[in-house]
Amino acid sequence: MKADPRGVKTGAHYLDGDHACAEGALAAGCRFFAGYPITPSTEVAERIASRFPLVGGVFIQMEDELASIAAVLGGSWGGKKSMTVTSGPGFSLMMENIGLGVMTETPCVVVNVQRGGPSTGLPTLPGQQDMMQARWGSHGDYEIIAIVPNSPQECFDLTIQAFNLSEKYRVPVLVMMDECVGHMTEKVVIPPAEEIEVFNRKLYDGPKDQYLPYEVDNTNGRVPLMAHAGDGYRFHVTGLTHDEKGYPVMNAEVQQECVSRLIDKINKNTDDIIQYEEEQITNADVVVVTYGISSRVSMRAIRLAREQGLNVGLFRLITAWPFPEKRIKQIAKKVKAFVMVELNLGQMVYELERCIAGKAKVKLAPHAGGWVHNPTDILKIIKEAAK
Repeated sequence: MKADPRGVKTGAHYLDGDHACAEGALAAGCRFFAGYPITPSTEVAERIASRFPLVGGVFIQMEDELASIAAVLGGSWGGKKSMTVTSGPGFSLMMENIGLGVMTETPCVVVNVQRGGPSTGLPTLPGQQDMMQARWGSHGDYEIIAIVPNSPQECFDLTIQAFNLSEKYRVPVLVMMDECVGHMTEKVVIPPAEEIEVFNRKLYDGPKDQYLPYEVDNTNGRVPLMAHAGDGYRFHVTGLTHDEKGYPVMNAEVQQECVSRLIDKINKNTDDIIQYEEEQITNADVVVVTYGISSRVSMRAIRLAREQGLNVGLFRLITAWPFPEKRIKQIAKKVKAFVMVELNLGQMVYELERCIAGKAKVKLAPHAGGWVHNPTDILKIIKEAAK
């Protein structure tokens, strides 16, 4: 095991998900972190705090989560790949400035290691209760990207992907971990730097007096080219509805153009953004849809169901938002029922029902959090769905 030029410790390690996430951020080129300690995500911050001095990164412990996300947005405009990490209560506090990041098209990564809620809830125990907040937590019309790892290896891999998507589409990207995955220790393989795909934001390099920070670049998927504060460009960044110069324009026509483009740059690139895992879908009568730690528990229930002669497939969400609507609709034409397994009392199941639109049955396998499902409880619901 050795460190490559970017400070990444290549080779095989035994890491928990939080530490693997931190190593993924380093490998992606993250060099600015602002955050505030909160269980069960603090280990990400601690790892980055100890590793950043070796690679020239800047770590700041802020006074709270509102300041943390504000600093992250500023760090990104200052030219650094930037991130923060939090859990439920802190995620709520960050929502307004996540919306600011969407409107100002500021690339950054927000990691949420979910715990049981609401309020302070269960600080040391798992939940998946922030999934709808990830999509709808800020106000206004917008699209967001949220990805959900189910292992320490994916915490490493998907953190890199989160940075790549954020840089490519100039949008905050959410990594929706959970306490179990964050604190689970498994083998994590970190490849050499040359084998890690890293995407960097595309920068404007034309005449400085002609730069328009929100000019549509049709060669870049309608994503504007960025410039950094302090590099000699004069531009305006605001959360108000704005024109291509970045200046506020208060009318319906500019609102239509501005907000529609923010949505289109995600919705028109879903084939590039969305990831999922399928297993034995082709001949399935029942498909279990799940994500994160719940997907690992579901595998035991699926095996038990198959041993009893039931045709059960698995559809695991890796990208939660945008939701894989197109693929779900295709599957719904061929199966009898879906079972949604999630560590809450019903969140992503509503998006599943919307996409299926009555073409198949939908059963929820809920759990209020604090611990994971019992596989036999999931099996019981699979059997009900198969009737």
